Order: sequence, then C-alpha cells, then structure tokens
Amino acid sequence: MGSVSLLSAAGRRLEGKVALVTGGASGIGECTARLFSKHGAKVVIADIQDDLGHSVCKELQANSTSAFVHCDVTKEMDIENAVNMTVSKYGQLDIMFNNAGIVGVSKSNLLDIEKSEFEQVINVNLVGPFLGTKHAARVMIPARQGSIISTASTCSTIGGASSHAYTSSKHGVVGLMRNTAVELGKFGIRVNSVSPHAVATPLVKNFLKLDDDGVHGVYSNLKGKFLEAEDVADAVLYLGSDESKYVSGHNLMVDGGFTIMNSGFCMWND
Repeated sequence: MGSVSLLSAAGRRLEGKVALVTGGASGIGECTARLFSKHGAKVVIADIQDDLGHSVCKELQANSTSAFVHCDVTKEMDIENAVNMTVSKYGQLDIMFNNAGIVGVSKSNLLDIEKSEFEQVINVNLVGPFLGTKHAARVMIPARQGSIISTASTCSTIGGASSHAYTSSKHGVVGLMRNTAVELGKFGIRVNSVSPHAVATPLVKNFLKLDDDGVHGVYSNLKGKFLEAEDVADAVLYLGSDESKYVSGHNLMVDGGFTIMNSGFCMWND
C-alpha cells in the first residue's frame, strides 16, 4: 500500500499549484506546459503566438485546467497583465517560468552587428525574465512562497558557442537569477535557472543551419544520448516542484557534460 501511495504522489508532483509559462506555445515552453499539466498544475500559457497558444490550451484541458494570454515579454504591461490574470483566475501563482526567448541574427563578426539587433535579443532574453521575475515576486512576496525559473543556456557559462547578443543575454539571466535569489530568499521564494544545451527545435536548427542529426552529432558530448525538449522540461519540473524546496540560486545545466569539456584538447579523443 505504501509503495502504491508513493507512486501515486510521484505522478502528480504539482497538484494544487498554478504555473505561468512564457513562450509556452511552442518548443521547450510548450513541452514544459504539457508536463506541468500532466502533474496536476493549472497552467497559464503566455505567448505572442495566439493560435498555437490556444491550440495547446485546448489539448491540455483533458488533463488539467489551462488558459492562454497574449504576452509580449518585452512589454511590462503585458507581463503585468499575464500575472494579474493568472491570480485573478486561479487565486495564486506558485511557479513562474520565464522561458520566452529568441536566438536573433546569426552574425558572428562584432563589427557587422547593428545596435538594434543586439538590443532586440537583450530585450526578449533578459528584460523579459526581469519583468517576469519582478511581477511574479509582486504576488509571491505576500504569499511567502513561490518558485521562479528562467531559461538560460550553456552560453551562460561559456563563450564562442553563439552570437554576442545571445551569449550576453544568457550570462545576464544567470546574474539576474542569482541576485534575485538573494533578495527574495527572505520571503521563502526560490529563484533558479535552467541551462540546456542545443535542443533540435526549429529555431535552433535554423540558426545553426543544421538538421536534427547535425545538432545531435556536432553539439554533443554524451554519446548515444540526445537532448530533447522533454529533458529540459523534466529539469524545470524538478525546480518548480517541492522536491527542490531547498534549491535556490542554482543554474541547472542540462548539457550532458558539454560545458566541462575542452573539445580542442581532450586526452580521450579518438
């Protein structure tokens, strides 16, 4: 009987919780929204892709309660509205997943990058999580609890793997996460980030000019294993659940060991 109860509890790890997912209409955000719903959470998807967002919500209704809100994460009014709608509809906000992001232009030469191109990536990838964290904290502080998670990247700890704008934005996400984890800890609010390696999403494949096999082969250290959006969603589920109740200020790498490897000099290279 005890083992059955444990299995049942493990199957609904977010029972009674309410989550807001930016960029939840596709990619890692969609996969995470589906997993949250499967584990019992009420999920609000915030995205600029209205048709896709409504479509995902319709499918989620089979497992749990969900809603969609149009949200451009670079606009504070949109973020504020998404948080307010979540609390108004479901009475609380337990998990904020700042996931919306863009890769931006693929220019690698510093001298070729326009200021506007750099700013566009920063606005979505860093200002977006700042606004999401700010407005989530606004409602979590009175509740004295909550989990805020932002999507960073392996580019948050290394250089040379992506554009200047993208790498700068993801370093910024980790810095923001660490600073806000210190400030919000006294209110019982946990703040973390998840840093996936290259997932073969349409966005990444287009940026790298590679197909699935190319992304899996060239950008992998853990041979025979391939990073999928579901793997990132599992990491976010852990950070959002009570299983990580004493984890805060942590940048969880989901990279198969890529960032600890020097591919140019390795004694185990064939």
